[in-house]
Formats: sequence, C-alpha cells, structure tokens
Amino acid sequence: MTDAAVRVRFAPSPTGYFHLGGARTALYNWLFARRHGGSFVLRIEDTDRTRYHPEALLDLVENLHWLGLQWDEGPEVGGNYGPYYQSDRTGIYQQYAEQLIRDGKAYRCYCTPERLAALREEQRRQKTKPGYDRRCRCLTQAQIAQYEAEGLRPVVRLMAPIEGQTAFDDLLRGRIVVDNAELDDLILLKSDGFPTYHLGVVVDDHLMEISHVLRGDEWLSSAPRHALLYDAFGWPMPEHVHLPTILDPSGKGKLSKRKQRVPGEPEMLTYIHEFRQAGYLPEALVNFLALVGWSYDAETEFFTRQELIRYFEPERVSKSPAAFSYDKLDHMNAVYVRGLGDNDLANRMLQVLRRAGLDADLMTVLRFTPLVKERIRVLSDAVEWLDFAFAESIALDLQELVQKGMGREGTLQALRAAADALDALPVFGDPAIEEALRALAEANGWKPREFFGAVRTAVTGKRVSPPLFETLAILGREVTVQRLRRAAEALAQAA
Repeated sequence: MTDAAVRVRFAPSPTGYFHLGGARTALYNWLFARRHGGSFVLRIEDTDRTRYHPEALLDLVENLHWLGLQWDEGPEVGGNYGPYYQSDRTGIYQQYAEQLIRDGKAYRCYCTPERLAALREEQRRQKTKPGYDRRCRCLTQAQIAQYEAEGLRPVVRLMAPIEGQTAFDDLLRGRIVVDNAELDDLILLKSDGFPTYHLGVVVDDHLMEISHVLRGDEWLSSAPRHALLYDAFGWPMPEHVHLPTILDPSGKGKLSKRKQRVPGEPEMLTYIHEFRQAGYLPEALVNFLALVGWSYDAETEFFTRQELIRYFEPERVSKSPAAFSYDKLDHMNAVYVRGLGDNDLANRMLQVLRRAGLDADLMTVLRFTPLVKERIRVLSDAVEWLDFAFAESIALDLQELVQKGMGREGTLQALRAAADALDALPVFGDPAIEEALRALAEANGWKPREFFGAVRTAVTGKRVSPPLFETLAILGREVTVQRLRRAAEALAQAA
C-alpha cells in the first residue's frame, strides 16, 4: 500500500439522525485518509426509499461540518467518481446485475412475498435453518416465460456456491473463514429496480476505487457475502476493518439511541445534534470519540486534531467493544472550555444565550467570561450562570432571600442599606463596591457570608452566582440598586 492509494468512504443511510456510532466511523475514516494523504469520500446510500428521511440528510451534512470532518468528494463538492447519491446510480446497479446474470453468477427470482413468508413459517415449524430454498435458481425458459406473462416482477439473486468455503481478511480480526453452506443466495436487485445494500456497496466501492473499508462490526456478517460478490465480478476486495461496538456507560449493552443514564433522569444523548445543542465543543467531542476504541498509549488523553492525524492507525483500534463514558466526556469538554481564549468562549456562549431567548450582547458576555470560565462544563451551562444578567426582571424566592442568621427584618434592613450605600458611590467599580459592602457589614455586625448572600439573591435570583462584586460592577449601578430595592419591597409586602 502507498499513501497515494488510500481512498476511504463514509457511506451512511439517511434513515435517522447522525449518531455517535456513525460519527466515530466517519472520524476514523477521515483520520486515516488525512494520515496517509488520501481521499475521504462521502457517499449517501439512500436506496431504501421506505425508510428515507430527508431531514436526516440535512442533519448529517450539517453535523459533519460542525465536527470539522470535511470530505474531499461527495455531495456539495463533487468529484470524479459521482454521482455520490446511490438513488442517482440505479442504472449502474441494474447494468452490473444483468452482467452477473449473463455470466451465470446470478438469476431472477419470481417468488412472491406470500410464498417466502410461507417458506419462513414452514422452516420455523420444522426447526430448520431459515433461508431461501433456491427454488428459482434453475428455472427453465418456459417457467420464466410463464412468470413473466403473469406480470410477476422478479428480484435478482446471487448464485452463491453451495460447497466449499469463503475467506477474507480483516485488519483487526485476521483471516475469517465461513462455510458456503452457511450463506444463502442473497438478493442483489429488488423488484422495484433499486439495489440492496450488498450490491450497491460492492459496486460503488469498486467503481470509486475505495482501498480501505472502515465500518462498524454490525456489518461483519455481511463481509463473506460481499467477498462472494467481489469474486463473482472478478474484482479485488478492499482491505476491511470492522470497528468495535460502542457500549453504554454500564458496559453491558450497545449504546442505545434512547436510554436513561440514571432512572428518572433525562435520556442519554446519542445524536450529534443533541451534543451540539447541549453545548459540547466539537473539538472535545472529536478528541473523545477518537478514544472510544482507539488509543495511542496508556496515558495520553488530550490530542490536537493534527496529533490525532499523525498518530491514528487502524491497527491501534481495539477488537473489543468500548464503553461510552459521559462523565469522561464532560470532564474533557470542561478542559477544552478552559483552554479557549476569552473572546472565543464569549462568542460561543453568546450564541447559546441567544438561542435560549436571552437578549445577550457580546461585551457583557465578554466581561462575565473570566468569571464563569472555570465553572462551565458545557456551553449550555452559560444560561444557568448568566441568564439573570440579560433579564428585565428576575424571579425571587423570598425563603431563599431571607438569611437564616438575619431573619426577615434583618435581611430587609440589609437590602435597603446596601441599595443606599451603592447608589451613593462616586465610582461604581468592583473595588469600591467590595469596600462599601464590607464596611456596611462590619458597621452593622452582619456576617459577610449572610449579608453578601442576601445581596446576591436579590440581584441575581440565585444562591450561587459569579463572583459578587465583579457581577454587580458589570450589571451597573442602575440595575443593581433597582433590584435591591425591588427585593426589599417584595420582602416588606410579604410581611
């Protein structure tokens, strides 16, 4: 193999939203292509028209872009091996199916769905191995003519060998040998003229000169059938790497697209757009996904994208399933957040705040950024930390407002005194604010923790907020004093 010969593809079916398993497969293909200076091809396998989901295609393209996995050939960019939508290639598959029939490697099957259903039922009753009984494999011309006259629309089946063995090599799992008696005459072309996955993937991988196929191990059982099909065409089979399954955090089952982390809590995120909406950084998710089944060494966890490209090789992928740890992803994302420049983080948080319906402005967010940077795990945390800064009014819980050591009257007195003191400051900056409030607490014998807690709750509506004095300075004199007086008024009216 030479680097120039590396051509890989990511070939999803747009039947559902882009999920973690597909994203990892795309990432490994992209890294392998970039590592060897090869080509990363995006091909859309959309021939299952009964399950086709147009929104899924938009979701796929948008989130591949978000992850930074740009393709060299495919939709939006074109290439020399198109079309890159299988539904635009049906004539090609029909041509190759006819070629196999002419070469005696395939045949037309006229069995009706009713006949096949009855066959399956009889096999279940007899407890025999399920599968097509090859009834149409040796039809006479007269039988074919009769079926055609009846208007039956046939499928095309591969004429698989009945005896012997089929072998192929997997880069991770070594040589795999299967008895041909275990394989059936799979359908290549459906009665509507569309190919099955098996015919489409083999023809396209050959015509697009794909050198390596990195795909999920759920397709491992299909590989012997594809080997038969490559042999029937007389084509070389690409190198195959079947990637391990991603397990849920318990390690006891495949990561479900809809499952709760803990009973009673929201469902686990599995679609890429959900991670995006939740505020994960694409660079953190890419780094984390690379490690779900692959490692460079036993210690290193954080990689730049260029380091991932430099180090990634399929041989380092584990053969065993890998569990997905949301806690580890959260930790990794928080580290990436802290590594962002303040301007970069502020711009990202601004988008999240505006999507949440807050009338946030960049300069205010930028001033808050160093105050919350160490507290943010995912970007959506910015809403919980900063929503009070962009609200015209805040909801007050009077029970939380009243400090235990101060009581209602003490809290009321403190709020009024704080409003008067801050309103009288000649310069409204955090050093002056801190000095004034500390002096007020000392003069009245209030414990700073309780006094500052009352001020914090009155101004932010929260018991926990960004650092108090800096927060008041950013909000400004007018907003701060107004909220203190409104809180005092609400407390007085509740008496």
